[in-house]
Amino acid sequence: MTLCNKTHNDKLHGNVFNIQLFTLDDGPGIRTELFLKGCPLRCQWCGNPESFKHYIQPGIYTNKCIGKEKCGACIDVCPDSSMLTFVDGKLTDIDRSKCTNCLKCHDACPSDAVKQWGNTLSIDECMKIIRKDKGFYQRSGGGVTVSGGDPIGQADFVAELFKTCQAEDIHTCLESSFYGKWSQLEKILPHTNLVISDIKHMDTQIHKAYTGVYNERILANLKKLAAENIPFILRIPVIPNVNDDDKNIQATADFIVNELDNKVRTLQLLSFMRLGEEKYQSLGLPYPMTDIVFERPAFQQKIKKIAEYFNSRGIHCVVGTKEK
Repeated sequence: MTLCNKTHNDKLHGNVFNIQLFTLDDGPGIRTELFLKGCPLRCQWCGNPESFKHYIQPGIYTNKCIGKEKCGACIDVCPDSSMLTFVDGKLTDIDRSKCTNCLKCHDACPSDAVKQWGNTLSIDECMKIIRKDKGFYQRSGGGVTVSGGDPIGQADFVAELFKTCQAEDIHTCLESSFYGKWSQLEKILPHTNLVISDIKHMDTQIHKAYTGVYNERILANLKKLAAENIPFILRIPVIPNVNDDDKNIQATADFIVNELDNKVRTLQLLSFMRLGEEKYQSLGLPYPMTDIVFERPAFQQKIKKIAEYFNSRGIHCVVGTKEK
C-alpha cells in the first residue's frame, strides 16, 4: 500500500499526553498506547491527573528548579509573573485561575522544572509513530490502544485514527469509561476491534461520591455495547472499603450475567495502588487517597476470593490485566 506524506487525516488533531510503546497491559500482544487528554470523571484513585483537562497544561517539579536568583527564565517570559509562586527561591506553583497555558515557562525552562502535559498531534504524526512497530503487532497479535483520560471526548480524532489503522491491518482497542453520549461512541465503534471498559461501583450514589458522576449512563452504554458484535473486556479497579464489599461484588456479577448476557470476554480485577502523587503535586492538586490504609497481602488475598466468586458465577475472571 502506498501512503502519501500528507492526507486529509492531517486536518484532525488530538491532544495526547503520553504515547507508550511496547505495552502489554491494555489489549492483546505488543501494543502502542496513546493516552488522550480530557476526562469527565474524577476518580479519587486515578493515577493520571494530567488527563483530567482536555487542554495542554504546565506541571511544576520544584525539585528540578534551579532557582529564580540563578535562573529566573520563567519570570522573564511569563505574561503575568505574579501568578508564579516561589518558596525558598524555587518555583512551587502557578495560579491556575490566571494561567493561560501558553507554555512559555516550559519553553524557557532549562532544567525541566516545568513539564508540558500534552501535545497536539495530527493523525499522520500519530501514524508515523505507530507504523514503526507494525512488525511487532503482526508477530505478537498486538496493535494500537487509545486510552485517556477518556477517548470519547475526542471521538472524531479516535474514529479517524482507528479507521486509518484498520486500513493497514492494525488491530484497534478502545479503553473508555463509557461515560459519554452513545452518538460519540457510534463514531468510534465501527472501527474498533476490542473494547476495554470498567465498572467502578453499582450503587449510583457511591459512584458519584468517588468518581464525580452517576453511573446510569455508563451502565446503559455497556448494555448497548453488549448488543454489538464487538469483543469487550471489563475491569474493576478494586479499592479497599469502597467497592470490595460482598453486596457490590454480587450486584456487579448480577449485572454482568443478567444485563450484559455474560458477553464479557474477560473480567479483570485491578488492585488499588497509590500512583501519580507527584503528578497531582505538579498540577497543584491534592492527592485524594492519602488517608487510605490497608494491608496489601490481606487485600490481595481478598481480591483472589472475589475472582473465585465471579468465576463461580460463570464469568471468566482474572486478577490483573492478562486474560488467562
